[in-house]
Amino acid sequence: MYPEPIKRFIDVFSKLPSIGPRQATRLAFYLVNSGKSHIEEASKIIAGLKTIKICSECFFIHSNVDKLCNICGDNNRRKDIVMIVEKETDLISIERTRKYNGRYLVLGELTKSGVLESVQKLRLSGLKNLIKNRDGQIEEIIIGINPTTYGDLNAMLISKEFQGLAKKITRLGRGIPTGGEIEFADEDTLGQALERRN
Repeated sequence: MYPEPIKRFIDVFSKLPSIGPRQATRLAFYLVNSGKSHIEEASKIIAGLKTIKICSECFFIHSNVDKLCNICGDNNRRKDIVMIVEKETDLISIERTRKYNGRYLVLGELTKSGVLESVQKLRLSGLKNLIKNRDGQIEEIIIGINPTTYGDLNAMLISKEFQGLAKKITRLGRGIPTGGEIEFADEDTLGQALERRN
């Protein structure tokens, strides 16, 4: 029924978060009806994503020449406080509050099974090694994971993993409702969650 380029577009874009086959089909027809110049511009923008790199310390995205993102490369940020977040969008939401001046570790999206994937375990091991090689212990690790059932389970496991590597291990305060997501919380709610962490 569809020409081959539309089928391939739907197949690829329907796998993106929050976009299923129906939404991908709408996007395909929108782009086709927008004209060739709009399609060309969109393809250049997508191709530009190839230049994005992943920070070697926190795993956030950047386009710097070196291996570190702007946060990890900023000497004015505290190195003795690290917040572990699930997704890049969580980090961006926390940064918008302008109430946090430490470092991060982007863990990667948690599965509902409550089990950390091998990539996530490697990232946590990398942070542990970084702490051991720098000072042996840092001031604080903040577990900034969504307050869901599987988020709480993983927060507990992560907390045990880092015992002795931080003077205190805290979680964001419950300004964020259980089952809520950091990405969608407003700046005031996130700011209060940071201030009320325990």
